[in-house]
Amino acid sequence: MLNKSLQLYKSAFWGLPKTVWLLSGVMFVNRSGTMVLPFLTLYLTQKLHYSIADTGIVMAFFGSGALFGTFLGGKLTDKIGFYSIQFYSLLLSGIALLVLLHLTSFYAICAGVFLFTTLSDTFRPANGASIAYYSNPENRTRSFTLNRLAINLGWSIGGGLGGILAEINYDLLFWADGITCIGASILFRLLVPPPTEPIGTAHTQKTSAINQSAYKDKVFWCFLALVVMYAIPFFQLFTMEPLYFRTVLHLSESKIGLLMVFNGLMIATTEMIFVHQIEGKLSKPTLIAIGTFLTACSFFVFNIWTVLFVVWISIAFNTIGEMFAMPFMQSLVVERSSESNRGQYLAMYAMCYSVAQISSPTIGSQIVQRWGFDILWYFMGVLCLFSMVGFLYLHKQNNKARYATS
Repeated sequence: MLNKSLQLYKSAFWGLPKTVWLLSGVMFVNRSGTMVLPFLTLYLTQKLHYSIADTGIVMAFFGSGALFGTFLGGKLTDKIGFYSIQFYSLLLSGIALLVLLHLTSFYAICAGVFLFTTLSDTFRPANGASIAYYSNPENRTRSFTLNRLAINLGWSIGGGLGGILAEINYDLLFWADGITCIGASILFRLLVPPPTEPIGTAHTQKTSAINQSAYKDKVFWCFLALVVMYAIPFFQLFTMEPLYFRTVLHLSESKIGLLMVFNGLMIATTEMIFVHQIEGKLSKPTLIAIGTFLTACSFFVFNIWTVLFVVWISIAFNTIGEMFAMPFMQSLVVERSSESNRGQYLAMYAMCYSVAQISSPTIGSQIVQRWGFDILWYFMGVLCLFSMVGFLYLHKQNNKARYATS
């Protein structure tokens, strides 16, 4: 049994390029310090004593900066390449976090959060382009999954330590997050080699890749709309759910951090094998649809049971749904693009999550303030179900839409 398990791990990780491992290592260091985002709503309400509505507005600025940053990152990636963008994004976002620590007025925090996420999220399309560049079609989904493993393993560490630090002093979250961003930028420059070939010549693309502008790709726009419908509920995990855990279920910050550890460790220990086993068994849109359904279940359970253990059930549903959905979403985006327009495609995909970061806390906070958490969970679950139906329809129209299914 043990030998079989070890063989599964070996086959899942075997054959990935060295540079992909290095990029994932840098990502791990960076994400190990991700402490501000999961506790930002608590920082604003518990320490700075902002209302839930004002907190939602600040979180909307968080998403607005991410939206602008990913758009800018995609443009710059296609123009000057992905290497420099990643270095300066890590360095400058770390500095911005240390500045944000000292801001207390509402308008200053809104501006500071916007600047931080603008600098931080230029990294996302550049990082996606670099993973695609250093991988090949046969191991690309697993390469993205390894990068996600690093993100989530780091997230589990950052979330757990963040809960401990938040109970001591919320200021420590900003110091830890900022320093690890700067440290990751230094490691990136020291360990990750710049591309040795002109972008566009590293790997032959699959015939499904297209060369038109991503902004004119109507099928891709439909795909993006479905991603947004999934991402808005998904981001409740980092915005309204911590507030629900604290104010309704009366969990401490350290216990909330433990939930984040559970989410990250579950992905880090199982996702690579999981993706390796299910890839090719069903079409990618179908796998994504299963993921959105499980995410819907993660919200509905809050209104079925009121006992404390339901929190763990919800996190498990959300995490498994994420493993079904996100690796294959990103793989589809890369297959849809070519290296000449990959920055555009990855930026637009990343911008979906930025749109969700804007709308998720705004929608969530307004629903909670007017109708309560029960209505919020129903609303988010139904939104996931609409996304599920859309991805199933995308699978039905797969040949017409020219999406790869394996």
